[in-house]
Amino acid sequence: MKKTLQLLPFLAGWLVLLLSSTLQTMGLVNGVLQMVLFLVVVCIPAQRTGRMSYVDIGWPWGLVVIGAVAVAGGVFHVFGGNGDPTRTLLVAAVYGLVGGRMGFFAVKLWRAGHLDRELPRYRYREVRWRRAGIENLALARQVEILVQGLANASYLAIPAFVIAANPESGLGFIELLGLAIALSALALETVADTQKARFIARSKKAGERNQVCTDGLWRYSRHPNYFFEWMVWNGLIVMTLPSLPHLFRSESLPIAVLVTAGLFYISRVMYQTLVYFTGAKPAEYFSVQKRPGYAEYQRTTNIFFPGPPRPAGE
Repeated sequence: MKKTLQLLPFLAGWLVLLLSSTLQTMGLVNGVLQMVLFLVVVCIPAQRTGRMSYVDIGWPWGLVVIGAVAVAGGVFHVFGGNGDPTRTLLVAAVYGLVGGRMGFFAVKLWRAGHLDRELPRYRYREVRWRRAGIENLALARQVEILVQGLANASYLAIPAFVIAANPESGLGFIELLGLAIALSALALETVADTQKARFIARSKKAGERNQVCTDGLWRYSRHPNYFFEWMVWNGLIVMTLPSLPHLFRSESLPIAVLVTAGLFYISRVMYQTLVYFTGAKPAEYFSVQKRPGYAEYQRTTNIFFPGPPRPAGE
């Protein structure tokens, strides 16, 4: 029962979209598509195998779905959208790049058999459930999956749909700034992932195991990829700000206020996810056990926000 309460904030977020006069149809169509996607790609495989790792396929492709629904609304003016095509295509492109990049990589891992074992971040969730005395792990697993799907159906869709509902033409400085933040962060996230992949390949070739990567961006943060993923969403929030006046003109005040609150809530949700739930903390739980130099790395390098390395021994 306690686990199912995690669904309530995301159900509430989706309900706000469904009560909106301008975002209702896009919110409904996206929500149904997200549930179908997660049922087929994540829920059923997780029930059959006892593994949550299929979330890494469902969640990013769900972002692609959000971008597609926004395009249908803001460019083709279906699903209740009436947005400016240029603005809509730009925000949809960010969703497509973020989701497609992660989604293709996840499918590649699946086809190579790497999802035949539970990924460490999801094994960490089971460790926490057992510590909390949760016995029905299958139910807990499905609830976690539904949280991810409902996040796509609710808060994470807000930037795309608010922008797709804004008919005003012309891009302003704030929108271009948000776009620049999102694309720059996505590029740096890709750089961090590439540096890590090259480090792993080099270590494997040299016959070195359980080494700590401090190459490039990893010298300044223990999880630069997660930090820049968070910044992508902050960029999308900034990009949405100029569309809020139209939201307040076209919606009732309570709905407009709730949608705006949901927009800013994205930053907190993604921070909590990327640090505590499926990001930094879960990764470190296993890294500190198998990598002899990781404890020192923790002492000298920030966990999330990039910063100068501290001298060893401090």
